[in-house]
Amino acid sequence: MSSIDTGASSASTSDLSVLRLLRPGPGAGAALTAAIAAATALPLAAPQVTRRFVDDAIGGASTRHLTLVALAYLGLAVAGQAARMVTAWLASRLAWDGTNRLRERLTGHALGLDLAFHGRHTPGELIERVDGDVVAVADFVVAFLLDVVASVLLLAGVIVVVFAVDWRIGAVLLMYCLLIGYGMARAQRLAVPSAARSRAASATLFGTLEERLAGAEDLRANGAGEHTVRRFHQVAAALFQAERRDARIGTTLLAGTSVAFAAGTAIMLGLAAWTVQAGTLTVGTAVLLFQYTLMVRAPFERLIDQIRQYQAALAGLARIAALLAERPALTPGTRPLPATGPLGLRVEGVAFGYPDDDEQVLSGIDVTLAPGETLGLVGRTGSGKTTLARLVLRLHDPVEGAVRVGGVDLREADPHALRTRIGVVTQDVQLFAASVRDNLTLFRPSPGDERLMEVLHGVGLGEWAAGLPDGLGTELRGVSAGQAQLIAFARAFLADPGLVVLDEASSRLDPATERRIEDSVGRLLHGRTAVIIAHRLSSLSRVDKIAVLDHGKIVEYGRRDELAADPDSRFGRLLDLAGVSR
Repeated sequence: MSSIDTGASSASTSDLSVLRLLRPGPGAGAALTAAIAAATALPLAAPQVTRRFVDDAIGGASTRHLTLVALAYLGLAVAGQAARMVTAWLASRLAWDGTNRLRERLTGHALGLDLAFHGRHTPGELIERVDGDVVAVADFVVAFLLDVVASVLLLAGVIVVVFAVDWRIGAVLLMYCLLIGYGMARAQRLAVPSAARSRAASATLFGTLEERLAGAEDLRANGAGEHTVRRFHQVAAALFQAERRDARIGTTLLAGTSVAFAAGTAIMLGLAAWTVQAGTLTVGTAVLLFQYTLMVRAPFERLIDQIRQYQAALAGLARIAALLAERPALTPGTRPLPATGPLGLRVEGVAFGYPDDDEQVLSGIDVTLAPGETLGLVGRTGSGKTTLARLVLRLHDPVEGAVRVGGVDLREADPHALRTRIGVVTQDVQLFAASVRDNLTLFRPSPGDERLMEVLHGVGLGEWAAGLPDGLGTELRGVSAGQAQLIAFARAFLADPGLVVLDEASSRLDPATERRIEDSVGRLLHGRTAVIIAHRLSSLSRVDKIAVLDHGKIVEYGRRDELAADPDSRFGRLLDLAGVSR
């Protein structure tokens, strides 16, 4: 089971953090308190008017008098419903304000976690945490304010009033409420784990759907549809079983509570009839007691009706708190990188292995680049090229040795400076459902459309940008793989880093686009340090140094021209096999 599912027991601090995010401001809290007080006090006053009406009617009061009493009752009923509506509106508004803050906190926290965490949890699972669980919490907050706080206040008011009428009946009512409350607490303790299992199964279903939809093209091309449907049936069946078990528990609790309420109502009616016969209470007071008994029942019934929502919310809160309790493996540093100019790179005795794998992916890596030099990484798939690039970007930390950029160990570097001064262009470019402007700036403040158009012209997208219907405000959609790659280069130009990592940057471009991008690469590398990874060795013609990796080790390292001229070098033989001129 994932740490998101099991970390609730160690996340008390995060629980408090979640509750603080949901807390309303003082003004809104005061307005909500006043609305809840009115929604509690007005229903408590209504039975008093009923008692007056019944006793006055029996005593022979005039029709005019009884009409006025009835109108007073109607006014209290309407005012009580209005107060409840205002309470519901305020509670919904404050709940969504709080849960939106919680969404922002969760999203920022999840994005700040390292790649190892994201490797263990699918995007669909995290979407369920950030949105699905938060929606459950929002519903819970509204129901809590309406059905728990208001109901507890109403119950307390009813018990106090009944004690004032007859202490014996009040004592019986208090014992009855305590028994019902104890039974509900026990029932909730049984029901919450069931709800947690149901939400966990829901998260698994979301994760499975996200993975299959993302790989729909490959699944269809390779005839894996039958396996995908079978796997979906298995996951859906697990969710169905969890939901059915949860519903069975909820239904049983509802039936048991209904029987308990019926018995309690019968007891209170019997006591009221006994006191009337004994002459200690009037008929109107007996009616008042009956109404208060029904008022005791209604809050409990609302609590039972909402218990599944409470279950889902408590399970969601536990999972949210567990997510917030996750800590990134990469501890942020505070040292700045040089603010301008190319950055030197030193990889000193670096070894790396993934946390869940005992085998080392890299070992004994030593590389040195002076500011402005470029390095080409060569090796077959799985040799460790991309992992080394990730260490340079500080997406991972080495288990041995150090990676220094601009003389600063990346473990000590300020994250903002690191992301500002080190750029990356990958083969798989992430584009967003947003404007072209936002896709270029990655939602940071824009340097101005004139600068953006200048960069687009520089990478060969000027004609494409000029034809956009709404200019740079046009939503980005339907771009080719080559255009997406050029947009990634435009992002790098805008960032103006001192060190650039090009990971397979030109491996899927058509010849015409590749010719355009080669010029852009030359301009991007001018005056910058760079690490370039490419399977096509022709793209490494401009690098200063070459490192050949095999099984996570550098088996050959030196200046490109020297290695290319050496007939016995591995790099030279690779050039010959690829038909590339030395």
